[in-house]
Amino acid sequence: MDSVERRFRECARAWKEECLRSGSSRLDELCGSAHYREIVSMGSSVVPLLLAEMEARPDHWYIALSEITKEDPVPERSHGKLGEIAAAWVGWGRALRLI
Repeated sequence: MDSVERRFRECARAWKEECLRSGSSRLDELCGSAHYREIVSMGSSVVPLLLAEMEARPDHWYIALSEITKEDPVPERSHGKLGEIAAAWVGWGRALRLI
């Protein structure tokens, strides 16, 4: 595991623990977390890791993906449906051979 992946895994674990402790479901709170913001700040190097996470365990990583890539492959009809959002992002990543 390289240093980028190690840092990503540490931040992702800390973010998930923080989400569980807070019990919040507000996206602005979840994605405003220092751990989440650190992941976003890592830039394009974490996009394949985020896509792999979305494929294995769909979560609110799509916001980080949108911020980093400036893309949104999710059709409007899928908004609010985490499984469909994850599938759209994974499909986007596969089409670009990122995963």
